[in-house]
Amino acid sequence: MPITPTIEARRLDTLASLDILDTPKEPAFDRLTALSKRIFGVSMSTLTLIDGHRQWFKAEVGMADRETDRRPALCSLAIAQDTPLVIPDTYEDPRVTDNVFVRGHPFIRFYAGVQLKISGVNIGTLCVMDTKPREFEAGELAVLVDLAAIAVDELLLRNLSMQCNLTGALSRRAFRAEAQRLSSLANRHHHKLTLAVLDVDHFKQVNDRHGHAAGDAVLASIIATCRNNLRGSDIIGRIGGEEFAVLLPHTDLAGAMTTLEKVRLAIAAESVDTPCGPVPVTCSFGAASLLPGQHFDDALHNADLAMYSAKSAGRNRVIAWVDAAPSISPARRRVFKAGQITFNAGRSTFDCTVRTLADDEATIEVISTADIPEQFKLAIASDGLSRACRMLSKSDNKIDVAFV
Repeated sequence: MPITPTIEARRLDTLASLDILDTPKEPAFDRLTALSKRIFGVSMSTLTLIDGHRQWFKAEVGMADRETDRRPALCSLAIAQDTPLVIPDTYEDPRVTDNVFVRGHPFIRFYAGVQLKISGVNIGTLCVMDTKPREFEAGELAVLVDLAAIAVDELLLRNLSMQCNLTGALSRRAFRAEAQRLSSLANRHHHKLTLAVLDVDHFKQVNDRHGHAAGDAVLASIIATCRNNLRGSDIIGRIGGEEFAVLLPHTDLAGAMTTLEKVRLAIAAESVDTPCGPVPVTCSFGAASLLPGQHFDDALHNADLAMYSAKSAGRNRVIAWVDAAPSISPARRRVFKAGQITFNAGRSTFDCTVRTLADDEATIEVISTADIPEQFKLAIASDGLSRACRMLSKSDNKIDVAFV
């Protein structure tokens, strides 16, 4: 089953709805890979999720890295078909015999992967691997299929959870339900309601420099600080990896800005105690009031735009969305699309994931920015888009570009 641009767009939409990429390890998934390793007597097992440019391991045993390039990943072959992929000896399979993960670390000689299918698309795999070839009997494959089904059930159950276990914030699903209820009440009774989106500044650097345990401590501390500086009636939800949203009922935009500035200052004033020592942290905020008759999603979108403007303006600030404000482009939107970077007259290509998109700019994620030049072409197959770009800035694994 070739992955067409339409299928890829559906696949990434489904993956995005799970809100699982770049989240900490969780026992339910760790047990599955550990169990797979023991049952089959292999040296490696991963629960792999594949976005636009990488394979990312939600759980793994025997692997040195948490993520690798998507293109050479054997799991990329697996998600392109409907039946499990079993390669008894990678040296004998022309598709992978020269693969960098076969001839180099982790030296995969045997591979078996079962697709994780949700909403009719393959978002990743549960796989087992070894450094020596071996046969994989039908009974063994049946067991791996059952384990993959358990992984899918866990993913769906996780998505139905009402609360983030780490921070105590509402899950995205629960937050949306509460936001829709409160926005309906606000429209019916003409109450004021303001929404805010906050994003932790340079959060990937915290994880990369100090480890995921430190990152977890940072998120938990930030939400605790928010609660200490908000009213009991205010609602906090986790809507992404390091992104949270706040509902402030019976609060106009001016009042919300005063409250959010107090929260921002409180967060910036504290160094978070982590296993690696104190870590300073700041957040960027965007706020928008629910307009009369407006749907919650539209107000949240406006708050999102304001948050991105706070990021662009230097981070660690609060910006309000005001209708037709010239400093906030209404065309900029959060997306999750597969893209491809091309340069050197088309001879060099890199996969990427497009995370924000506007008429004149975009933010993209890559495995590494090291070999990417200042100017290149960005293609998004699902949109039929191909535009020349120039790099505006880069940090961590993200690049901001302007279309030229």
